[in-house]
Parts: sequence; structure tokens; C-alpha cells
Amino acid sequence: MENNIENTMENDKNGKRKPVKRNVKRKKVLRKKRTKGMRCLISGGKLVGGIATVLFVLFGLDYLLYPCTFMRNDIHTVTTEAHQDIFLGTSHGKINIDPDVVSEETGRSAHNLCVGGEYAVDAYYLTKLMIETEKPERIIYEVDPGYFVTEKEVGNNYLLFYHEFPLSRAKLEYFQATMMECDFRTAIFPWYEYIFKYDLEKVWETVYQKWMHNYDVSFLKGSTQEYHESGFIERYPVDTTQLSMENEALKLFTRDSVKQQNMEYLERLIDLCRENDIEFVAVSTPVPASTLVAYEANYQDAWNYFAEFFEKEDVRYLNFNREYFADFSHEITNFTDYDGHMNGDAAREYSRVLGEVLDAIPSME
Repeated sequence: MENNIENTMENDKNGKRKPVKRNVKRKKVLRKKRTKGMRCLISGGKLVGGIATVLFVLFGLDYLLYPCTFMRNDIHTVTTEAHQDIFLGTSHGKINIDPDVVSEETGRSAHNLCVGGEYAVDAYYLTKLMIETEKPERIIYEVDPGYFVTEKEVGNNYLLFYHEFPLSRAKLEYFQATMMECDFRTAIFPWYEYIFKYDLEKVWETVYQKWMHNYDVSFLKGSTQEYHESGFIERYPVDTTQLSMENEALKLFTRDSVKQQNMEYLERLIDLCRENDIEFVAVSTPVPASTLVAYEANYQDAWNYFAEFFEKEDVRYLNFNREYFADFSHEITNFTDYDGHMNGDAAREYSRVLGEVLDAIPSME
């Protein structure tokens, strides 16, 4: 408390107003000064709140705009269910190998984890992920020579896999090995490449599938193909008389064009399987005879190269374009293009042959 003198107006004895000085006791108002620690705490809280808001918005946009792909189904299946055989590889494996038909011959459970754009680096980290979750007994790796003379494109080609990995050590390692080299928008805004071509009506379908944890394969059926629960994609037959080899963007193999990083990851994949007691088998699926003839030098170079490589690695290599050529017809009528993607009926027929071969050859010790 302190005394203050204030000027006030009062009436005198004659009734006139005059100023009077008066002591007034007034409470001293103490203002608390914010300490440096308090200011840092407040600033930190605002920063955390801002980051949380940004993450919430990014997650929301990803939830709404990133579509449910068949890779979402595949990775969910192989990380939540045990399978004895897992097929890894490219689109040739995805479209040419029906695990259900193979299983009828081998008596072993199987799933197809192949996909177009799957390079050896992807197969390696997919295998690491399965070892963490549901380790298979055998990996059957489909070898497409073209994937060893080209470099994997950055961006959504990595994101196709990384986005669907559950939280795991393999996800972190895959991110460090691949996503760090991508355009930052790919990692932070995984949906940005889809937003300009996204069908607004698909938003509600996407949200429904994610919210309900729905993996119904009917959502993945298209006009030219359909996805099966086994991971197999069935291509519908086409009029092969209308096909032209000149329109095919074939990735032709030459030894001089081999990318060493691709081969290094294939070696690491084989070593990883050995270290974890997983049998490893390599296979090349049939290519149309007319394509083999047109580019004979390239294909012969490829078959020789991989035969030598797998012999050195002590890995069984089933090449249905050479040693096992006669076991399946290479007529163009079995395919949907000159690159080697079969129609559904031919794929099932080939898968039966593949199953018989796998079943007939004892495991390598």
C-alpha cells in the first residue's frame, strides 16, 4: 500500500465547487514479468502445436487422396499371414504366375508379391520386412533381364512399396536407402502425383476401404485385368493380330549395360535368404518366340549372363526360354503383348507347369 495525493472537487460552505488535495491509499499493482524460461516454453508449445497441425493436415490429405493399390493388399497379406512360398519380381511374374495353381502342384501355400517396377532393391527390403513379420520358407525370384540394365526411377516407383510398409525396421532402412534420394514431395506429399488425375468419386471409396480396413479385391478390378487375393493379376485376352512388336518399349539386355547396383542388391537378397534359412530359386518366365527370334543376340546374352551368375551363387535357375523352353508354348496367342505378359488362361497353364517343375526338383541343401 502507498499514499498518493489526488486532486478532487468538493463543495465549500457556500456551495461552490473547489479543488481539494487528499491523500488516497492505493494498492500497488504488481505486474509479473515473463521469465526467459516461460517465454521459451510458450514458444515451444506453439511450435509443437504448429507441427502437429501440419502433420494432421498431411495425414488427412494422404488418407483422402492416396489410393488403395494392390500393393496395399499384397503387403498386408504377407505381413499378417504365413506363406511357404513367396514370388518376387516384375510384372512378368505378377501376370504370369498364379500362386493358387502352383500350390495345387506343390502342396505349399504361396503368394505373389511381384509387381511392375519392382527392382532387386525393392525385393531385398520386402524380404527383410517378411523376415520381421511372417518369414517364408522359399523365395521364387522372377528374373527379367531388362530390369538389370535400367535404373529405377525415383518418386512413386519407390513410394508404391514404402507407403504400404507397416512401421518396422525394414521401413526405416528402405526409406534411408531409397526415399532420401527422391524429390522431397514424394516423401512429404505422397499423394501429389495423384491429385491432378484423381477421380473425386474415388475419395469416398478410398476412405471407406481405409477406415474399415477393407481389402476386398473387387475394388481392384479393371477393364483389362483383375487382381486376385493370391496376388496374381489376370490379364484378359486380346486380339493378338492387332499387336505390333514395333510398339513395344522393350528393355533389351547387353552385358555392357548392366547396372552394378541392381546386381549388388540381387547378391544381397541371395545372401539374406541364406542367412535366414530361406531357400532361393530364380526363374525367367516365357517370352513370345517371335520376340526371342527378333532380339536373339540380346536374349542369348542375357540367358548366358544369368546362368553364369546363378551357377556362381549356387542358385537353381529355371529358365523357360532355354532349358525348359519345350515345357510351355511360346506362341503369341498366349500373350497380351510381345514383351511376355500372358493372358489369364495361359498364365494358369504355365503356373501348373512351373508348379510341377518346382515340385519335381528337391530343395538344394
